[in-house]
Amino acid sequence: MAYQIKEIFYTLQGEGLQAGRPAVFCRFAGCNFWNGREQDRAQSICNFCDTDFIGTDGTLGGSFRDAGTLARHIAAQWPAGLPGKPYVVLTGGEPLLQVDDTLVDALHAEGLEVAVETNGSIAAPAGIDWICVSPKSLQHWVQRSGNELKLVWPQPHMTLQAMLDDTDFTHYLLQPLDDAQRAQHTQTCIDACLQDPRWRLSLQTHKITGIR
Repeated sequence: MAYQIKEIFYTLQGEGLQAGRPAVFCRFAGCNFWNGREQDRAQSICNFCDTDFIGTDGTLGGSFRDAGTLARHIAAQWPAGLPGKPYVVLTGGEPLLQVDDTLVDALHAEGLEVAVETNGSIAAPAGIDWICVSPKSLQHWVQRSGNELKLVWPQPHMTLQAMLDDTDFTHYLLQPLDDAQRAQHTQTCIDACLQDPRWRLSLQTHKITGIR
């Protein structure tokens, strides 16, 4: 299987419970909730996406013919000689359109700890070390368990209680929707966390610090 990759880069994780952790980001091209065209944004399931996931023309992006080739390319971006376990975040777009058991095994063979950030519409392969689900649609929500549920809030047709019911995550996080009312959304998330301590606040620290 060939893998279509928008970009690969070394940075700090900006969001969620792993915020601040050094990681190699591998961004897969394509998404099943928005085609990436601005003219179609308003009608898409996820119309607030802030990521360019179209094509393979980003930093170190391209079409990789097999899992081993991609895994070695990712592993090579972790600076040589650093202590600690190398960490890769598979993101998108929607990475689970492409991520499979073969790739997870190949990344583990390169010594990488593997995380995925998904909209939850596709079941995750076995063996992923850290699963972060950020649901955008109750109708298409399949992956209802993992390490971290990171809910962009507020979203229409969703309630916080529904996110807690019939799910099995170790951590539940609220992340303010980044639009013209971001300050208001941030306060809404803060209030919700104070009212129900099962939720934690997640901020997009990469935007605050200006890192990639």
